[in-house]
Amino acid sequence: MNTAFPHFRQLILQMAFFGTLVFAPQIRAQEATPNAKDLAAKLSANLQDGSALIRLKLETTPVAGGPKTTLQLQVKSRRTKAATDIIYQVLWPKERKGEAFLLHKSGDNSPTGSVFTLPDSLQPLSASQMKEGIFGSDLTYADLLENFFSWEHQALVGEEIIDRVPCQILESKPGGDDRSIYTKVRSWVDTKRMIPLKVEKYLASGQLGRQVTTTRVAKDDTDRPVPASVMVQRPGQTSVTELEGSNSKHDVTFTDSDFTAEALRKLIPATSAAK
Repeated sequence: MNTAFPHFRQLILQMAFFGTLVFAPQIRAQEATPNAKDLAAKLSANLQDGSALIRLKLETTPVAGGPKTTLQLQVKSRRTKAATDIIYQVLWPKERKGEAFLLHKSGDNSPTGSVFTLPDSLQPLSASQMKEGIFGSDLTYADLLENFFSWEHQALVGEEIIDRVPCQILESKPGGDDRSIYTKVRSWVDTKRMIPLKVEKYLASGQLGRQVTTTRVAKDDTDRPVPASVMVQRPGQTSVTELEGSNSKHDVTFTDSDFTAEALRKLIPATSAAK
């Protein structure tokens, strides 16, 4: 079975690992390390993977012990250079089946979204709610949409070995037109596979806001390497979130009506997700 994680490719690749995470086709290995601008541009292009349908598991575990929350999710995404549309829906457990949210972002515009909660409540997401965790996890709505590899300022600031893999450390900072709650993001990039193995996102205070770590790399349905499992941590907080992709399918046919708030009421599991 092919595995994938869209939003760590939308989260670690964007996170923005992952969107995907969350969870995009990867480019082939490079003979020489590209400069910062070129490296960021390649990673940014990887996020624009067109339409995809993914299954993934999300687990949130209290740091101090106690019961963890496990959700099986279906993700529909459509990512182009012009815009991003994402829908996440809970498939399991039964008592939460149908919970869902929709996110949209185009150009430099602020992101928008809607949340559907049981039994039949459909509400828009406010700007402040974009900073909240999806389904009570450590991953925010904004993290799924954000593409910091497209930010104005990109620099290579060092090298480090992660799990015996040499990585270039890419530092991304927003420009005047870039909207984010983060002021700096550092990505440890495996430049041979073009996969970020670790991402650190810093707040305006200078504190580390989130760390996303790739814990497993696999091949997706296009037979290219992607972060298949990732861990999201918030220093000093009380939980850790892990995401693991199971099935993926790219080049899925979606219409604009598939990414409307009203569509959240009638989403059903898509059995065609498995290849």
